[in-house]
Amino acid sequence: MTISRRQLFGMTAAAAAAAACPNLSIAADPPQRTKGSHLKLSLAGYSFNRQMARRGTPEQIQKAEMSLEKLIVFCAEHGLGAAELTGYYFPAEITPAYLMSLRALAHRNGVVISGTAIGNDFCLPDGEARQKQLAECRQWIEYAALLGAPAIRIFAGKVPAGDTEDAAVARCAAGINECLQYAAEKGVFLALENHGGITSTPAQMLKIIQQVQPSEFFGVNFDSGNFQTADPYADLQQIAPWAVNAQIKASISVDGKKQPADYVRIVSILRDAGYRGFVALEYEESESPFAAIPPILDKLRPLMDG
Repeated sequence: MTISRRQLFGMTAAAAAAAACPNLSIAADPPQRTKGSHLKLSLAGYSFNRQMARRGTPEQIQKAEMSLEKLIVFCAEHGLGAAELTGYYFPAEITPAYLMSLRALAHRNGVVISGTAIGNDFCLPDGEARQKQLAECRQWIEYAALLGAPAIRIFAGKVPAGDTEDAAVARCAAGINECLQYAAEKGVFLALENHGGITSTPAQMLKIIQQVQPSEFFGVNFDSGNFQTADPYADLQQIAPWAVNAQIKASISVDGKKQPADYVRIVSILRDAGYRGFVALEYEESESPFAAIPPILDKLRPLMDG
């Protein structure tokens, strides 16, 4: 069997990540893919966070400057073939009929729903609050399946006051495992995002991955802007082999100092890891997203395959 340079890089990056945590035996292996890389551009709803109503009434959503419906139309008008319908901006009452209306609107406009996202915390100790988090995750797995969304971005959470990181990691992995079988039954990927807390570094991510049961429906949400380490690009290389969903941001933080992101370098990391899938722009800068997003899309399009 001939191994391509990109496949070799992915294998090397995965091995290096494991070597960084020598006591770990990786349980959730990097996803198996066909040769090469294929990237499709999407746009995350969070890009319009300030313009959207969170868990609003139909009236509040309609009055907002942006909504999930308007996002789909925005993507169509700007030649985008995909949109991430971030979970925060769904109405307070979500019905199957509403989900079907979004799915129909997206299809009529030639826009694929690339995924959704929830703001869970699986580090919570046993009790009512934790059970609520797990129940909400299962509920969103059902929503994603109805929408035809292939993946849900999930968080790990943070260490509760007075607790240890090891205990929080164990509870996080247990929460993922508890929801993962249901996700697989519904055909929905759970993509663990590098999102601070106990996912602030690749080593922390790998500690969680090590305790997640092997599943075709688990992987990492590669977020280019969330590591705030001395070398975030090198750290992104370590998690890229596990990516089943990806986000790209306009900025990156080196030792916590914000600077413009190197889009070419980020995309190269994904390609070298053999990633195939959606790359969603998640815009978080201060300038109006209506003005700022189109020029960024113009920079990203030549780096994509679709």
